[in-house]
Amino acid sequence: MDREAEKATLQKQALTEHLRELRSCLIVSLVAVLAGFALCYSVIKPIGTWFFKPLTAVLPEGTSLIFTSYQEGFFFI
Repeated sequence: MDREAEKATLQKQALTEHLRELRSCLIVSLVAVLAGFALCYSVIKPIGTWFFKPLTAVLPEGTSLIFTSYQEGFFFI
């Protein structure tokens, strides 16, 4: 019964009401993505250290990782 009432309400809404609802959903989604990005960016150093730990463990003493382009950090084996 509740579903029928919701369906009837959606059919009665004007286009501007639909767009207003879409805008609010998009704003909430954008805020959630930005919050997730900020959270991940705040812990990027520990994640990077954990991610490269197996590779740095086999490097000779006194050397470090060298990447000549930005994407090379993601394409190592």
